[in-house]
Amino acid sequence: MPVASDIPVPTRALLAGARRKESALLDLTRKLVLIESPSDNKAAVDDCVAMAAARASELGGMVKLHKQRRFGDVLEARFGQKSKAGRILLLGHLDTVWPLGTLKRMPCRVSEGRLWGPGTLDMKAGVAMALTALEMLTEADLLEREIILLLNTEEEIGSPVSRPITEKLAAGCSAVYVLEPAQGVAYKTARKGTGNWRIDIRGVAAHAGVDFEKGASALRELARVVETVSGWTDLKRGLTVSVGLAGGGSKTNVIPAEAWAEVDVRIARKADGARMEHKFAALKAADKRCSLAVTGGINRPPMERTRGTVRLYQQARALAAELGFALDEAATGGASDGNFTSALGIPTLDGMGAVGDGAHASHESILIEHLAPRTALLAGLLAGHA
Repeated sequence: MPVASDIPVPTRALLAGARRKESALLDLTRKLVLIESPSDNKAAVDDCVAMAAARASELGGMVKLHKQRRFGDVLEARFGQKSKAGRILLLGHLDTVWPLGTLKRMPCRVSEGRLWGPGTLDMKAGVAMALTALEMLTEADLLEREIILLLNTEEEIGSPVSRPITEKLAAGCSAVYVLEPAQGVAYKTARKGTGNWRIDIRGVAAHAGVDFEKGASALRELARVVETVSGWTDLKRGLTVSVGLAGGGSKTNVIPAEAWAEVDVRIARKADGARMEHKFAALKAADKRCSLAVTGGINRPPMERTRGTVRLYQQARALAAELGFALDEAATGGASDGNFTSALGIPTLDGMGAVGDGAHASHESILIEHLAPRTALLAGLLAGHA
């Protein structure tokens, strides 16, 4: 960790302020984690939204809830005033992959220099960091631009209702900072895009012993399809096609009349999205007695490493150096809502949340020692110190 005497005075003040608030930041993270918020439970995730909204309001934010019927509400909170410095969007989510009751087997606790619990890393600590950075800037009267904090509640299932809200708000911003977990300790400057397809196959059922030749096996056709789509993987292009789930048939002595598969696609280049959609749409059954139904498509375009994003990263790296730590950049195969904003051509920097391990896993946790320095970094970037 950095030594205070080696840090420039304005930056030293940021770091000192973040360290003073570390205990409160940890407590806020814990409170958010203790409100379990699975994406598919509107009442539960809305409770978490209510807490975050209350905290944003306490800090002077102008709070607006985008009400939803099937999913949790989307929280928008505005801080500061419009200025020539440009508006910034702080982007995150409050939903988790964990069902209600997970806290019983994964309690929220502090030990070994970590805060453990479901949703700590992905990404309630990032939300708490953003609110703390905004608090620091408000108290120091350093909010010289408008900052919009947008927290949705269905990111883990594809952001089906919040995407248009995100894109509309981002369109008026000069930069987007995404509060997702770090890649190791690095900020993320590129993410792959994602697509999901389902392939349903209908064949002809027949007795496997008496009328074998009268049957048309949907499972055999599925095997051919799996080989075909898997062959579209091109690692040099950053393109992967993975059949993750498959099934079919009814009994061992029946030629299977039905089969299905679900396919995950990752793309590093925007152009590959349209290409994959065309290839899936053109799939045909080799056995003419079988029929294929293909549904799905690209959900998130890739977040490509653009000049604007690199410029944001370079600013962050310079400020991190003043704070006394090195900040690397990384690319990842996972997607976030930053994919949407980057695809609009808006400079987007991701992975600005907590450092830890075990996102979506039973050992999910954050490293407490990184909270204050990274919150100071976020506050400095928001204040335009870079």
